Amino acid sequence: MINREKLSALYAREQETFAERNPKSKAAYQNANHLFGKVPMTWMNKKAGGFPIYFDRAVGNRIWDIDGHEYIDFALGDTGAMAGHSAPAVVDAITNQVKDKGGLTVMLPTEDAEWVARNLTERFGMTKWSFSLTATDANRWAIRLVRAITGKPKILFNAYCYHGSVDEALIVVGPDGEGMSRPGNVGSPVDVTMTSRVAEFNDLEGLERQLKNGDVAAVLMEPALTNIGIVLPEPGYLAGVRELTRKYDALLIIDETHTFSAGYGGMTKRDGLQPDVFVIGKAIAGGIPTGTYGLSETFAEKVLSRTDLDLVDMGGVGGTLAGNPLQVAAMRATLEHVLTEDNFKYMIDLATVFTDGVDELFTRYNLPWSINQLGARAEYRFAKPYPKNGTDAYESADAELEDFLHLYLVNRGILLTPFHNMALMCPTTTLADVEKHNAVFEDAIKELVG
Repeated sequence: MINREKLSALYAREQETFAERNPKSKAAYQNANHLFGKVPMTWMNKKAGGFPIYFDRAVGNRIWDIDGHEYIDFALGDTGAMAGHSAPAVVDAITNQVKDKGGLTVMLPTEDAEWVARNLTERFGMTKWSFSLTATDANRWAIRLVRAITGKPKILFNAYCYHGSVDEALIVVGPDGEGMSRPGNVGSPVDVTMTSRVAEFNDLEGLERQLKNGDVAAVLMEPALTNIGIVLPEPGYLAGVRELTRKYDALLIIDETHTFSAGYGGMTKRDGLQPDVFVIGKAIAGGIPTGTYGLSETFAEKVLSRTDLDLVDMGGVGGTLAGNPLQVAAMRATLEHVLTEDNFKYMIDLATVFTDGVDELFTRYNLPWSINQLGARAEYRFAKPYPKNGTDAYESADAELEDFLHLYLVNRGILLTPFHNMALMCPTTTLADVEKHNAVFEDAIKELVG
């Protein structure tokens, strides 16, 4: 459907325009000689224009760069800013903690922590909670707990899942149907097949085949894949996972760090899921680094009854800065005042408009592409129908086409998540913002296929 020579020419044009529009960002990148990879985090080198735009300021769903350009932000920190940038209630809570109370790292609890834990129980059903600084950390600690309680060594994942930089999770299904290290895995401490098993998402038969080995402590999964497109569960799949984990005496860990976009209580509340352990991070503190894991009443009792486990000192389930007063105050403000049921309804309605508009464009221009929606989040893939598992989603990627579309949008004041074609709504996103995206996206399609 796409003329590759034309695509390359259009992409080159957009790169030239990008360089001309952003001289200050280009210079800042060229002068960054003391940063590994020239950026604070190497993933910031995922850039369609040859260099990243440099941040100046943000508010709501708007970002400004150092060259003075304003952007409608649909990336929202890859979910971390789902509450919007600098939501007033969060800013007030942070300011109050920093200026009026002080004590950012004190190694003491606050009353806000119990409020946050109670709210998380209302949303997600787990009865006991512990805080971390990232969802990656929460996943690592959850893995340690389930191994300790079950006595089993392996964790089972879905191919092309996303659980941060957890070593065990970097496993995919190989050509022989068995696990292999995910391509590009950096410095794995051991062969990942020693610590992990893997099955494709939406594949109950493959899941059962792996669980039959009897060495799986827990299945750690997103209820919908989110970092390789939005791969939604087929009807009955999540119930089947829960049934199989119980059949083979494995625990179930649900990570909703990204799928929280599904609603007030994520997919867990919406779809009545019943995990033993629940993990979430990013969005729940309005942009302040955070993560948390929740335990079911039964599992928490099993952990706390084990007097041989060092849960207080060096047992590997904590961090000095985790649960600090600033983090907890930001979580309370975000959960109490910003990511509310009413705001989720508004955000989901907008995402539906976004999704319907993009889908209509694919139909109108006869493109073999598709889009999925998960609550306030939507993402398209260059495949139709939408892929049903991580490997198929991975294989549907088209790097040059993706970079062209991203750069086309950036040059016209619209940001999508740079890792993939994801758009997220926040409480300050407007219908006009969605309509502008869809209009600019149509202009890009016209140039491609015209």
